Amino acid sequence: MTIDELDARLITLLTNEPRLGVLECSRRLGVARGTVQARLDRLIARGVISGFGPDVSPAALGYDVTAFVSLEIRQVAGHDPVADRLARIPEVLEVHTITGGSDLLCRVVARTNSDLQRVIDVIVGVHGVLRTNSIIALDTPVPYRVLPLVADVPRREGR
Repeated sequence: MTIDELDARLITLLTNEPRLGVLECSRRLGVARGTVQARLDRLIARGVISGFGPDVSPAALGYDVTAFVSLEIRQVAGHDPVADRLARIPEVLEVHTITGGSDLLCRVVARTNSDLQRVIDVIVGVHGVLRTNSIIALDTPVPYRVLPLVADVPRREGR
């Protein structure tokens, strides 16, 4: 599933200014409005663009602590039942199945370090969780990003 330079420019534009309309995008990109709409529809249908929601800062909501918690689980019923229970914990932002010594990796937030202990206690209380290991993030020098990938795809594809 590849994208071309126009797709990359459209994605970059909407990432930087997500409230732009199709008409303004077409003006800035120098292409017809119908071209932008067709490209946007195709990118959404293919799952390249997966959302337009606002990015929310947990810290701005009072959750100043971010931690990564690896879990070993009882795998009798697989990962899904445990992941479903973890999804009910508001402070659990992401859950990934992983390789290595643990089974799941969670990104969690808490208000303070002592609140993190409460969140970990809730996680340990989830049926199927055997043990956890946590790492507290001190800073985020490179936040989650995808634009470097978007810019690189057309170059690698020779477009």
